[in-house]
Amino acid sequence: MSSLENLKPQNVFRYFREISAIPRGSYHTKAISDYLVNFAKEHGFEHYQDSDHNVIIIKEASAGYEASDPVIIQGHMDMVCEKEEDRDIDFETEGLDLYVDGDFLKARGTTLGGDDGIAVAYALAALDDDSLLHPRLEVVITSDEEVGLLGAKSVDLSMLQGHFLLNIDSDIEGHFLTSCAGGLSARIHIPVSYQKAEGTLVLLRLHGLLGGHSGSEIDKEHANAIIEMGRIIKYAESRMQIGVVSLEGGLKDNAIPREITGKILVPSDQMNEFLQYISEITQILQKEFAVSDPKLSVHTEILNETEAEILSAVSMQKVLFFLRSLPNGVMHMSTNIQGLVETSLNAGILKLSKEDLFVSVSVRSSVGSRKEDLAEKLTYLTEFLGGEISIDGDYPAWEYCADSVLRNQVAGVYREMFGKEPVFEAIHAGLECGMFADKIKGLDAVSFGPDNFDIHTPKERLSISSAERVYRFLTELLRSMQSFR
Repeated sequence: MSSLENLKPQNVFRYFREISAIPRGSYHTKAISDYLVNFAKEHGFEHYQDSDHNVIIIKEASAGYEASDPVIIQGHMDMVCEKEEDRDIDFETEGLDLYVDGDFLKARGTTLGGDDGIAVAYALAALDDDSLLHPRLEVVITSDEEVGLLGAKSVDLSMLQGHFLLNIDSDIEGHFLTSCAGGLSARIHIPVSYQKAEGTLVLLRLHGLLGGHSGSEIDKEHANAIIEMGRIIKYAESRMQIGVVSLEGGLKDNAIPREITGKILVPSDQMNEFLQYISEITQILQKEFAVSDPKLSVHTEILNETEAEILSAVSMQKVLFFLRSLPNGVMHMSTNIQGLVETSLNAGILKLSKEDLFVSVSVRSSVGSRKEDLAEKLTYLTEFLGGEISIDGDYPAWEYCADSVLRNQVAGVYREMFGKEPVFEAIHAGLECGMFADKIKGLDAVSFGPDNFDIHTPKERLSISSAERVYRFLTELLRSMQSFR
């Protein structure tokens, strides 16, 4: 394994190490925001910080570039905090444990935060490099992107002069994004009641799923732990009398949940039948998801005979009806762009409490009416069961610009540097470009980044060589903009 200190470009990876030492999960971004402000102060840059922890840093143009249009470099400071089961870490107080494995930078037992720490590292390295020739740089680092583009929604951009945006939040080198889906989050509460019953308590755990980003990886048909647990319980419940004591799974609505745990009360004299049914449905699921989730497993542990509070008969049927009726995965494919998911839904968080069943859902679509239609379906389903739903984090799609000056410049520089054609495409995931386009009229934007795999999972890994090439591309692109208008 190579030393982190020897990674190149040295400034890029130095800043990546520094920000990785700072806890920066969504909703916990004050420390990283203050770090960025201190960076700006130390370098004497004009800067802004708002109450939502968004940070803007401005560096004036190099000599000879004063007449060029300013360039906005943009990324987000927060990361999705996921960990392996046996990894002991407090994401609110501890940084990441980085290490090098061949060509990859990883974090031990956790997400790496390359999404979108690499954008922050690139931006700081570019700002810190006085030898770099560039137009006026307007660096915007937003907060809480991973939980609904909240920072991009609230940030004031009135001090910016640029109309060209380089969003560094893509994860395939050489693939440049030119449009993205809009989205929203739905918070669903369905009231429940309980009754007492006697039996044997069984721990039921569905795990071993691959999960992944609920936008960019929704087309991979990975099993959703919440949806499949509903199927497992219904399979057993339709064949024998059981009771649900607890259910909890998923951490983020923009991550496909990898596991879920529940406690089930089973008649003591029917334990063998229950275990047989669980075995049957497990085999069915393992066959269905043999390719997409080859390590899918259902663990059962017999705990003890006890009297417990289980969902009442009516509540049990409500919960099962909801979980079996909840839309999931790809809803529509684009008819304009081959292979592009147009509309999708992901149930990312579930928690059964004494008061209600709570489910948090992420809806995405590049067609506004279909996003609204899916939200309406969720509302209808929820209210039919006597529940309540709230919609937040609604953000617009980033529409394709047919006549993009920036896209042409990107293509020319990339072609000259690497001797091949770049790939321009749309993505189903949400990007902040849509928010920026709403706030800056006539914005011309492109999104790109280095190879980063299995984002939003503990297997996340950033290609070191790709990170170096993409940074060289970024700096060369800025140099090429001397007479950019």
